[in-house]
Amino acid sequence: MAERVGIGFDAHAYAPDAPMWLAGLFFADEASGLAGHSDGDAAAHAACDAIFSATGLGDMGSNFGTADPAWANASGVSFLKETVARAAAAGFQVVNVAIQIIGERPRLAARRAEAESVLSAAAGAPVSVSATTTDGLGFTGRGEGIAAIATALVSAKPR
Repeated sequence: MAERVGIGFDAHAYAPDAPMWLAGLFFADEASGLAGHSDGDAAAHAACDAIFSATGLGDMGSNFGTADPAWANASGVSFLKETVARAAAAGFQVVNVAIQIIGERPRLAARRAEAESVLSAAAGAPVSVSATTTDGLGFTGRGEGIAAIATALVSAKPR
């Protein structure tokens, strides 16, 4: 089997009137969520872009553009499931995904295992999630939003 690696990135600004969805989880105690055409889940979106990168199938924008009303307010988990389905249709299987979330909030440590479980179920493969801050540097450090970087390993299914 041929293995391929892809990298994905996403960033969203905080939005005062939006619910906070991150890494497939709802954070009810957060006063603001993430702005976006969908739920703004930067972690799930970065995972999708990493899978699209590894498979050569484009990116989130070319697959789920903001002009498509079908994806308005969609969850990051639904994007991830559809991304995996499109990868499978192209002859690829997701081996694993690693996601690094960069931001000041929400704090993810207490819910890391839950996030990994939700995202792994959506991807049909192990997904690891880690988080860090930038110690006050950049837009994430100033508390303006969240960024996420992901790496995906896929293998071509034998035909």
